[in-house]
Amino acid sequence: MIVEVLAVGTELLIGQIVNGNAATIGRRLAEEGHDAHHQAVVGDNVGRIAEAITIGLSRADAVIITGGLGPTQDDLTREGICLATGRPMELVQDAADRLRDRFGRLGRSMPESNLRQAERPEGAEFLPNPKGTAPGIVLRHGQRWIFALPGVPEEMEALLETEVLPRLRSGEGGVVKSKLIRTWGSSESMVAELLDDLYGSTNPSIAFLASSGEIKVRITAKASTEADANGMIEPIERSVRERLGARVFGVDQETIEAIVLALLADRGWRLAIAESATGGLIAARITSVPGSSKVFRGGAVTYATDLKATVLGVPADVMEREGVVSEATARAMAEGAAERFGAEVGVSVTGSAGPDPQEREPGTMIIGVHTPNGTQARTMRFPGDRERVRTYATTAALHLLRLGVTGVWW
Repeated sequence: MIVEVLAVGTELLIGQIVNGNAATIGRRLAEEGHDAHHQAVVGDNVGRIAEAITIGLSRADAVIITGGLGPTQDDLTREGICLATGRPMELVQDAADRLRDRFGRLGRSMPESNLRQAERPEGAEFLPNPKGTAPGIVLRHGQRWIFALPGVPEEMEALLETEVLPRLRSGEGGVVKSKLIRTWGSSESMVAELLDDLYGSTNPSIAFLASSGEIKVRITAKASTEADANGMIEPIERSVRERLGARVFGVDQETIEAIVLALLADRGWRLAIAESATGGLIAARITSVPGSSKVFRGGAVTYATDLKATVLGVPADVMEREGVVSEATARAMAEGAAERFGAEVGVSVTGSAGPDPQEREPGTMIIGVHTPNGTQARTMRFPGDRERVRTYATTAALHLLRLGVTGVWW
């Protein structure tokens, strides 16, 4: 199914808010196997909103609108849908009563302007919004779908998952299945080159998605049944795994941090972390996984050089001779973290995140991994600004930790 995304809000056009909703919707559409040929952003003007909806309906099977459903005068998505489809607006009394009741339960009086959220284009349905006051809207207009979702990300995502995507699935006239093969260790162009002859297939189809240093290979199949679709995906997945080897680390919604923790738990190993340039980002990723306390002992952000010696036990002569940003220091940090925190495994990062050089050119990051099988370090160089370098280094540290734990590195 071809789906177009329309984000409404002048604040998006002038850069006050980053258009994260469109990115979220686009990602989920891709994971579901839908085609998204266009995205649009339009300001708070009913005529331009209607024009964008009309254009979207002319070239897509569904238009998903996000934003413009609030109670104020500049929330004009409902009016835009009416103008684009030639439908009158209707006030739904039950929805108005629910709004009043919700405000009453909170001990607040409801401004009359909130009644705008009880209005919808004639023939549309409300999509219940348990996280906010603005319900979503769905309208079947001829052979096309129009969905309008709140702009608040948490509310938008809830309605996308529970109301929109199930309707899009039912409209396919069959089954669309996608599988994400998650990889790390090669660039998007290298992965694409290794899978070049598979890319020409249209069903199943292959697409490549890059994010924070990881490359995802999405395999999508359309079939009459789920079993048939899975059967079509299986040989392509097998070929992808054979060609990419140890670059493959997971599938679908699996994350590298959850996978690393599971690998450590299987071996009965505990983890300690020593960070400098990443400033605690690795520990944050690890502790975002429920149950991480069963494996993760603790860590230290030893930003200052002297703390690398006093907290982690890195020999001063190593840092003087090799440098703070060196593989020798990274190895000593990983070993020191494991020893000081009572863990079998340690991972460390030291580097020059930029923009000013710190011993090495900006973007140079060195990652150390210590396990009962030995200690290794790797020097890596990442492009981009300081935050991108730190993000990529954090991801790389988790992946090198995976390789160290599984013994692939050695």
